Amino acid sequence: MADTMVFEALPVRQAVLKQILPAIASQMIALLYSLADTYFVGILNAPAQTAAITIVYPSFVMLTAISNLFGIGGASLIARKLGKKETQDAKEVASISFWLGLLTAILFSLSFLLLARPILTLCGATEATYPFAAAYAKWVVVFGGVPTILNTLLANLVRAEGAAAQASFGVSLGGILNILLDPVFILPKFLGMGVIGAGVATALSNTVSAAYFLLYLYLRRRDTILNISPAHLRQTEKHLKAILSIGFPSALQYGLTVVAVAAQSAFVAKYATEATAALGIVKKLDQLPLYFSIGVANGLLPLLAFSHSAGNELRRREAFRFGAAISFGFALFCVIIYEGFAPQLASLFISDPQTIGYGAAFLRRMVLAMPFMALCYPMIIQFQAMGKVREALITSILRKGVLDVPLLFLMDGLFPLYGCMWVQPIVDFFSLIVASGFYFRMQKGNKHEV
Repeated sequence: MADTMVFEALPVRQAVLKQILPAIASQMIALLYSLADTYFVGILNAPAQTAAITIVYPSFVMLTAISNLFGIGGASLIARKLGKKETQDAKEVASISFWLGLLTAILFSLSFLLLARPILTLCGATEATYPFAAAYAKWVVVFGGVPTILNTLLANLVRAEGAAAQASFGVSLGGILNILLDPVFILPKFLGMGVIGAGVATALSNTVSAAYFLLYLYLRRRDTILNISPAHLRQTEKHLKAILSIGFPSALQYGLTVVAVAAQSAFVAKYATEATAALGIVKKLDQLPLYFSIGVANGLLPLLAFSHSAGNELRRREAFRFGAAISFGFALFCVIIYEGFAPQLASLFISDPQTIGYGAAFLRRMVLAMPFMALCYPMIIQFQAMGKVREALITSILRKGVLDVPLLFLMDGLFPLYGCMWVQPIVDFFSLIVASGFYFRMQKGNKHEV
């Protein structure tokens, strides 16, 4: 059955590293294939095609929102059930999370197919960029939506029973394949499909990853709690509320990210296509500390949830602090590098001087959010691991949703174009203050904490 030794027997720091290092590795590879799309399309030196990736990005984020609704919610509940030695309940939760995630993925992809034009226009598509954005989105959202959601969802469920390395391998498999396929599909000297080829490569690679996870579950069907038999759907009413209540803050945060990113893209699109392309490049670059922090948080989730459910609050606290320190330290390192080499980093993706100029200016402002974000993600994951729905929900909404759009109007009015880039640092700083308040109050309320 589930290998819970890492959760309950290993020394804390060793357990944290065993969980987060594979998760970070898979996130880094996922980042590389995300960067590969922009890099290889950027070689074409066609800002409209580079901008198309930026425009579709909010819709792609919605795929992560759906996967987190059932993946994070299911993983947290599975780990807590294992902490209480309720193995049958953990099996039921795994099955319910899988099937409802699959159904939601199908419905989302079909809905996007019907509403592609208004959605992409809302995200900043113009007459020049819409044809490229629509073609790219057809592959990454419509055809690739279901495998993309299943890939992330199943990785979280596999990680919940202590198999962090296997989860990392599945995600990494698709990422490496995408990196290899991108130049073949995109560049003129091969298939020459441009940004459409980037979409094809992403859809194919995520399909391979999803197939790996399904094969993994089949081969280990006799010794894993991740039983996805539809028969367990009879227990949906028993577990659905707990799954959704914990997964909802993560899903909402990513969903509101769609609104925030779309609003920012729309503000920037008023100025120049080169500015939109530069924003896309910067969004790729600032994903390095972001993906690192997500890897730390995802790795910590089952360890924190198991420890809390088992009543070992001291172990939970030590694991959280060690993981958060790693996340914060890496973010500070990125700030130093990005501030010092912003033009050089932007020029890795495109040779257009105007786009590089915008990109360097945007990057130096936006990267200041990273240290705050690097602590916010582990904080939110800890709340979810402990079943603290209210704290997780409030912090998630503050990070994305309540402040972003009003601040965009204010900052763009005060500092046209460049003021938009200060919004995220301001929002993440305020969110961290609120999350810290919740955290320290929670510490005081637990007699096991010191």
